[in-house]
Amino acid sequence: MTTARRGIGTAAKILDSAEERLCRYGYNGVSFRDIAADVGVKSASVHYFFPTKPALVAAVARRYADLCLAELGDPVSRAPAEAVGLLAEMFRRTVAERKRMCLFGMLAAEVGGLPSEVGAEARRFFAETLSWLRVALRDEAAEAEAILAALEGGVLLARAMDDPAMLEKVTERVTARHFTVSG
Repeated sequence: MTTARRGIGTAAKILDSAEERLCRYGYNGVSFRDIAADVGVKSASVHYFFPTKPALVAAVARRYADLCLAELGDPVSRAPAEAVGLLAEMFRRTVAERKRMCLFGMLAAEVGGLPSEVGAEARRFFAETLSWLRVALRDEAAEAEAILAALEGGVLLARAMDDPAMLEKVTERVTARHFTVSG
């Protein structure tokens, strides 16, 4: 997915660096030392804004989720096919333009070993995204789950195969199927 807005302060730069690293390397591949180097500050400065790694990652996750959900907008105002297309486009941009994983796809893979506050943010994102999609699809819960699973899975395939076209193929199938279902 995407983070559409970027702040200019040190805390925002720390969040940006942490997000980029999380989407590329996962929770265990992120260190305050690397983030400090990215931002051009000392590690103590990162700790000043975010005392612990779980606090930092939870903040990144909240920001990422909030920006994604804001970009999706009001699900009631969208036709089901439009909603599916918008969600698919967010995933496509993450892989094709930003060349990385969805933050929550990475966190979901690691959720069993994540600190509770980080795992809670990952679950919140998926719950809210599924809720948004269910409303957009007019309460088609099973369809919403299948669509979100297919898109996240497409991102994983694209990464594993080092081929962004894998997600494009999944996106085309999901979108085409929903256009057929919705008319």
